[in-house]
Amino acid sequence: MDEKIFEISFGIIGYAGDARRIAREALDEAKKGDYEKARSFFKKASETLNKAHKFQTELIQLEATGEKIEMSIVLVHSQDHLMTTMNFLQLSKEFIDMYEFISKKLDY
Repeated sequence: MDEKIFEISFGIIGYAGDARRIAREALDEAKKGDYEKARSFFKKASETLNKAHKFQTELIQLEATGEKIEMSIVLVHSQDHLMTTMNFLQLSKEFIDMYEFISKKLDY
């Protein structure tokens, strides 16, 4: 595997993994009822995920300029990791909102 593609793949994996961990912390805070802290963690998770997405964009740009991208398990894994983390963040936001909504309804 080309060293550049290997580095990009691990950049995606690393940042996507960090984003998922931070989003998990956001959910934990929402469960405790600290929605401000949950949203702060969620914002950080989103920013971290953007870093992973920039690596993916770099990969796409390489291919668009004619560089042959060799498929490998590491590259496929990086794409899988990125997409599942993107979905996890979308669902995390919904859960944070839902926890807050339910807690407000229970206050009546």
